[in-house]
Amino acid sequence: MLILGRKVGESLSIGEQITITILSVDAGGNVSIGINAPKDLLILRSELKEATSANQEAATASSTPQLIRALESVLGPAEPPAEP
Repeated sequence: MLILGRKVGESLSIGEQITITILSVDAGGNVSIGINAPKDLLILRSELKEATSANQEAATASSTPQLIRALESVLGPAEPPAEP
């Protein structure tokens, strides 16, 4: 893994067509980034990629309980409905 330090306003390039720019860093350490890449390039947050994989695996499974377990492993257990 390559680790780079960047300040707000600084960028890095990946290949010829992708540029990532640091837009802001808040007091809690959350970083906002901007990604300039071709529109046909799929960019997903890691948790969405994991959920997509779990969903695809579950879709090929033969039972609903397996689907629920796969989704809970990525998203966490479902919360019970609130009482009125």
